[in-house]
Amino acid sequence: MIKRVKTKRIYVGDVPIGDGAPIALQSMTFSKTADVEGTLEQITKLHFAGANIVRLAVPNEEAALALAEIKKRSPLPLVADIHFNYRLALIAAESVDCIRINPGNIGSKDRIKEVVKACNQRNIPIRIGVNSGSLEKQFENKYGQSPKGMVESAQYNIKLLEDLDFTNLKVSLKASDVQRTVEAYTLLRPLNSYPFHLGVTEAGTLFHSTIKSSIALGSLFLQGIGDTMRVSITGELEKEIEVARAILKDVGILKDGLNIISCPTCGRIEADLVSAVKEVEKRTKHIKTPLNVSVMGCVVNALGEAKNADVAIAFGKGSGLIIKKGEIIARLKTNELLDRFMQEIDIEVDKVKNDG
Repeated sequence: MIKRVKTKRIYVGDVPIGDGAPIALQSMTFSKTADVEGTLEQITKLHFAGANIVRLAVPNEEAALALAEIKKRSPLPLVADIHFNYRLALIAAESVDCIRINPGNIGSKDRIKEVVKACNQRNIPIRIGVNSGSLEKQFENKYGQSPKGMVESAQYNIKLLEDLDFTNLKVSLKASDVQRTVEAYTLLRPLNSYPFHLGVTEAGTLFHSTIKSSIALGSLFLQGIGDTMRVSITGELEKEIEVARAILKDVGILKDGLNIISCPTCGRIEADLVSAVKEVEKRTKHIKTPLNVSVMGCVVNALGEAKNADVAIAFGKGSGLIIKKGEIIARLKTNELLDRFMQEIDIEVDKVKNDG
């Protein structure tokens, strides 16, 4: 079992972040925030996809003023994404549940103090968002866009807020590649106890982002690092949540739904394994009970894999096996296997529910 690094507990709306709370899933709308109806439509989609928090771009006063109406109708807590203009943060703080800024690019300490005051008045946290591509000049000139520069920027910005007695915050350190992202978070983690928001920024399309995010975020979670996350994808917002949930499931943090084990295609396969796995995925996608199920194309690996599976199916030539907890319970013709397999999965689901 993964032992997570103990961090400070904060709240974004009613969502707890840090100190062992479930990893919160976040995405960001791509609509113009001033388009209230369009933005709410995207937020609703994210809500039903399983998101816990949503971030909105606030590039101008029109967007900042729209937040009040969006907040009234949003099913998710709102994070306002602010760059450069501290006045937008002051407007946003009247409505949202968290402000995302880089204090170093907001301006003078007096301006930072005003933002902190506004957040304190409503007891909302600040997310310090450090990106490798937008470091303050003093750090980029000294370290380039390196993990060391990102950590120095984060430390500088954290101190700006701590000097104002503000500690209701979380931190993100994002680069567009795996190595810098992992190194930056790993370097910063021992230096404070604030919760971390994980992500690889500008990660690309679904294929590339899934790979980058799985490697970077998965490796950090396996070290116990991370309290909230976003998988950044150029594409459909719901896919960000789908991939994020898959990462959490496969590192063992999220116990939700079936873990489907299937063997790679090879010359030993005695059935149409690809179609069989797709059919199992289709017929089990509604199941939220955590179970390990195995779909194997031959008996060579099946018996070994089935020892760790709650229910397993092993195809053979014209027939196959149904296995539960490592024990063979039925030998059936190929066309009878899937239906029996589903029956046994349903039985195990009911057992888990009754035991719970």
